[in-house]
Amino acid sequence: MSAGRVKTMRSSSHIYAIIFLQIIIVVLFALFVRYDPKTAQRSPKSVEDGNGQMKDTYPIFQDVHVMIFLGFGFLMTFLKKYGLSAVSLNLMCSALAIEVFTLVYGFFHVHCENPQFEFGSSDCPSSWPYIDVNVVTMISADFATAAVLISFGVVLGVTSPLQLIVMTVIETIIFVVNEIIGRDYIGAVDAGDTIFVHLFGAYFGLAVVRVLYNPDHAKSDKEGSSYSSDLFSMVGTIFLWMFWPSFNGGAAATGDAQQRAVINTYYSLCSCVMAAFAFSALVTPSKKFSMEHLQNATLAGGVAVGACADMMLTPGGSLAIGSLAGILSVCGFQYIQVNIFR
Repeated sequence: MSAGRVKTMRSSSHIYAIIFLQIIIVVLFALFVRYDPKTAQRSPKSVEDGNGQMKDTYPIFQDVHVMIFLGFGFLMTFLKKYGLSAVSLNLMCSALAIEVFTLVYGFFHVHCENPQFEFGSSDCPSSWPYIDVNVVTMISADFATAAVLISFGVVLGVTSPLQLIVMTVIETIIFVVNEIIGRDYIGAVDAGDTIFVHLFGAYFGLAVVRVLYNPDHAKSDKEGSSYSSDLFSMVGTIFLWMFWPSFNGGAAATGDAQQRAVINTYYSLCSCVMAAFAFSALVTPSKKFSMEHLQNATLAGGVAVGACADMMLTPGGSLAIGSLAGILSVCGFQYIQVNIFR
C-alpha cells in the first residue's frame, strides 16, 4: 500500500469513526430509549408532571444549553489559528457527549416504574431495559457535556478530531461512574457540580494532554491569540458569565435552595470580576489588563461557589468566595500555568 494511500486513510479515520458510532447510537436509542412515562407519555398524571417540568426546569435547561454551545464554543476561539475548528469541534463533541451520556446514564440507573418502591424488591416493576428521558435527563446530559468541554479546552489545538471523539466517549463513561461513586456511595454534596464537572473535566484534560504532550507544540507559531480571537473568546466568556447562576441552580433542590444557589452565584461572579480585573493589572508587567486572565478568571467565582451554592453562605460570604477565586485564578494563570509541564 502506498504512503499516500495510508496517509489518506489516516486523515479520514474520524469520518469512519463518526459513522460507526452514530449507527450504534441510533440502534441503541431505537431499542432502549423512550419518553418518561411519568412526564412525557399521555396520561392525566403525566400532563401535570410534564407541565411542571417544562415550567420549572426547561428555562434553566435553555440557559445551560446556551452555555454549552455558545459560551464554551466561543470561549475556545482564543487561539488565533483555531477559531473555526474550536467552534465546530465544540459542537461535535457536545452532541456526541449528550448521546453517549443518555445511554450510559440510563444503563447505570435502572429504577422502578413506581418510585414509591425500592429497586430490587418484589413489588418493583423495573423499567429495565428501557431508558426514560425527560427534561431533567436533558439538563443532566448538558452538565456531563460541560466536563468534556472543559477537557477540550485543555487539549485545544493539539488533538485530531478522532482523538477528540475517543476522548469524549471515554470521558463521558468515566464521568457517569465517577458521579455514581461520589454521590451514591461517598455521599458528596455538590449542588453546582464544581467537583463532578469542573474539577473532573480539568484533571481529565490534564491527564490527556500529559499523554499527548509534545515539546514542539510550545514552539509553534500558531500558539497565541489575535485581536479577533480575543474578541470572540470574550463573547463566549460573557455568555458563560450571564448564565452561570442557572448552571449552579439547575441541580439544586427547587424552592429556597435553588434561589440561594442563584443569588450566591450571582454575587460571587460580580465579586470575581472585580478581583480579576484588579489583580490582572497588578501582576502584569505592563500594568494592563490581560485578556487571558479576563477570559477565564472572571468565571472562577461561579466555579468556586458551585459546590456550596445552595447553602446559607450569605451574600457577604458569596462576595468573599468570588474575590478569592478571582485572585487565585489570575495568579494561577500568571505564575503556575507556564511551568506546569516543565
